[in-house]
Amino acid sequence: MTYDLLIRNGSVVLPDGVKKLDLGIQNGKISALGELLSEQAEKVIDADDRIIFPGMIDVHVHFDEPGRENWEGFETGSSMLAAGGCTAFFDMPLNGIPSTVNRQALEEKVKCGEAKSHIDFGLWGGLVPENLDDLAGLSDAGAIGFKAFLSPSGNPYFHSVDDLTLLKGMRRIAKLGAVLALHSESAPIVTFLQAEKEAKGLTGFDDYAESRPVLAETEAVSRALMFAELTGCPLHFVHISTVEAVDLIQAAKNKGQDVTLETCPHYLLYSHEDFRRLGVVGKCAPPLRPESERHALVDRLIHHQIDMVSSDHSPCEWEDKQKDNLFEAWGGISGGQFSLLSAIEIALAHNIPLSQVADWTAKRPAERFRIAADKGEIREGADADLAIVALNIPEKVTVDRLYQKNKFSLYEGHVFPSSIQMTINRGTIVYSADRQINHEAKGRWIRPSI
Repeated sequence: MTYDLLIRNGSVVLPDGVKKLDLGIQNGKISALGELLSEQAEKVIDADDRIIFPGMIDVHVHFDEPGRENWEGFETGSSMLAAGGCTAFFDMPLNGIPSTVNRQALEEKVKCGEAKSHIDFGLWGGLVPENLDDLAGLSDAGAIGFKAFLSPSGNPYFHSVDDLTLLKGMRRIAKLGAVLALHSESAPIVTFLQAEKEAKGLTGFDDYAESRPVLAETEAVSRALMFAELTGCPLHFVHISTVEAVDLIQAAKNKGQDVTLETCPHYLLYSHEDFRRLGVVGKCAPPLRPESERHALVDRLIHHQIDMVSSDHSPCEWEDKQKDNLFEAWGGISGGQFSLLSAIEIALAHNIPLSQVADWTAKRPAERFRIAADKGEIREGADADLAIVALNIPEKVTVDRLYQKNKFSLYEGHVFPSSIQMTINRGTIVYSADRQINHEAKGRWIRPSI
């Protein structure tokens, strides 16, 4: 048999462990796994001394196109993710112009993605007070799920939901068989505390963090879980930053609720102390937590209490970030390139099997968002979505190695113990060992299976 691509001698991360295997790829699919030394191929890659992961599925990025390509667009964003071993992403609905809150806006964004993305992509629809009647149309058009904010979003055109909208939206989303993703911080708590701080002229690093305490996250999570229990709505909690919230969600899951959660690499690798040291590049919402909370969150991750890791890549231009008043600085981390490397770093530091990294970054996202028929693990018949990693070749983050639109990142200066050598999306090499992006690679729009 002649393959389009044959990858020899790699150590392949499978659900049950790591095995040295060859991979035969044809028509974008993995057509064979095993010893294929006698087979022929149009192209052969020697992956000896390399680890082959399933490509990461980043379920939480903000690419801001159409309308805000100056922050990030599909071309630069997908290039950045490919350089980080990612082969699929889900773009959030709020920062494009218009926001993705109706079918027309979603279809417009699909055109942008299909024209410019170098890897596969899905699109979130929004839940805002004004669009309850648009939810069915968004679902029918192929939205991967819905996203809502329980606190102000930072975008005046994408409103947070009040309790009544949340209940009505949950009821409709449950009937659609979809998933609702929630930014869970209590609007009354964070707006009240911020107003108190600003009235006193207190706008520094500690003041910002104190305005968004652990209680703000746990109150919002607790309320959302109760509303979901009432309405039967499946939930996915984004960027969870506290162990208290993790424990609330796990308790609900143990009672039978359909709920998952993600955390982000910046909560696992960085703390409030780093925020004070590194400056505004570390501002995000929820904020980076104290070092003790960071350690505890890592512990929850390695003990199977957190479903997945995603980047929440939330970029902007430097002028939007560099503010003396921390409340005015854009609240987002630019770091989508480093999620898989972060997960690998944590696994190596805690002697966690690499198959667990694949669960956090590929298998569980694919299962949760109904794309596991084609993606999420390395197996015969699945899409040939692969990240080839040099486990023992470090990667230092420098500005010249950032592929994102705006070249600043919290991760600058960090040294990861491993490095991405190649990224393959449906059999096409998108990122290669010479650090080049294949600009001819075309991603596909992903829709959830019904």
